[in-house]
Amino acid sequence: MGVDIEIYADVVCPWCYIGKRRLEKALASYPHDVTIRYSPFQLDPSPVPRPEPTIEALARKFGGPERARQITEHTAQTAARDGLEIDFAKSLTANTFDAHRLVRLADRDGKSGEMVSALYEAHFADGVDVGSHAELARLAGSIGLDSSAAAAYLASGEGTAEVRAALAEARTLGITAVPMFIFAGKYGVSGAQEPATLLEVLAEVEKREAAVS
Repeated sequence: MGVDIEIYADVVCPWCYIGKRRLEKALASYPHDVTIRYSPFQLDPSPVPRPEPTIEALARKFGGPERARQITEHTAQTAARDGLEIDFAKSLTANTFDAHRLVRLADRDGKSGEMVSALYEAHFADGVDVGSHAELARLAGSIGLDSSAAAAYLASGEGTAEVRAALAEARTLGITAVPMFIFAGKYGVSGAQEPATLLEVLAEVEKREAAVS
């Protein structure tokens, strides 16, 4: 029996990065097939005229550098326990709309998961501006896509309507925080849950779906 999982997430969301890793750990011991689809969500759809260190933007949002440091240190420590590097001082603010378009492009070649992982690592560990078309095209090339074709795609505006429609769908579903995992098109689980919890969810979904089939 296979299970479809739709993941609503943003590529500058640290808990989405952690949630993806935890799902991967859960699936490593899951005996059935799983199909994963990545759907877009934007934590902040505002334009970003000039990228700046994320820690500076968080300091303004949360009332100062000390509070921002407390929040980010906890998140980075949690990520490290899951084998992930998150450096808020290096990461840059970005509008992620075009990154979500790029994930859609990668999905055509069955590489959406690889693209999402590359975007997370670029943003959180490497200090890459994931709002830059040039950097996005380079990242596409890093997972085996044609970087020139990716650059042309981003410049063309192709995929814009699809991403806008998916963002609207998230609002229609009432999704206000990510990550959000939707199993079998009907069972929603929010947050970066531990692998054991996700395995329990998968078992429960199997049971429920078997009962109605």
